[in-house]
Amino acid sequence: MKLLQITVLACATLLATSCQSKVKKNTLSENTENTEIVNEEVDEAVKLSAQQLSKYETAYFASGCFWCVEAIFESVKGVKEVISGYAGGKQKNPTYEDVGYGKTDHAEAVEVYYDPKEISFTELVQVFFGSHDPTQLNGQGPDRGRQYRSIAFYKTDEQKKIIEGYMQALTNQNVYGGHPITTEVTPFTVFYKAESYHQDYEKNNPNNSYIKNVSIPRLNRFKESFGDYLKKSVH
Repeated sequence: MKLLQITVLACATLLATSCQSKVKKNTLSENTENTEIVNEEVDEAVKLSAQQLSKYETAYFASGCFWCVEAIFESVKGVKEVISGYAGGKQKNPTYEDVGYGKTDHAEAVEVYYDPKEISFTELVQVFFGSHDPTQLNGQGPDRGRQYRSIAFYKTDEQKKIIEGYMQALTNQNVYGGHPITTEVTPFTVFYKAESYHQDYEKNNPNNSYIKNVSIPRLNRFKESFGDYLKKSVH
């Protein structure tokens, strides 16, 4: 149960973390405490083309602010690209404003391209549950609304079994002190890529107060608990 133990530790350290509402991001203070990125991952620099990405598998998750979630998954070994976007709803071609103000059923989500030879779907599920509080219903931290809800999408029956099995293991281990996991386990249908300025937002906007105060600390806490899962450091 080594992998479960890693996730239990991560859950314990990350229960209280999430993204504050980006609609109100300008009210955040400029406190820069804990903004150093721990164990900075290798920057794979050149974006992969659609043809290059097509040889990898994809997985889809939602766990609050996609700026934060994108940065977390991009730090994980075997992950080749992460795209921020919208999923889980029925409206076609949603916009950031529509989703952010709760005008759709979509949640902020990420599309994760990964090499199954380097990391398994099970391990990605562990990253997902270890990097947010899945007991918080319709929100994450101070973010409120279904657009920030926790969703694990599956594309096959086997993936569904992996997600549900892991949730049951977390429950059996009483990781959340008796609080029920509220994560939706949902069949994947469609993913809408978010506007271009949202892609690699944390990397491209390091001085943004929201990034300094919320995203980077959340990423650092994840890295401290999931060191074995990270891409190699730059020396």
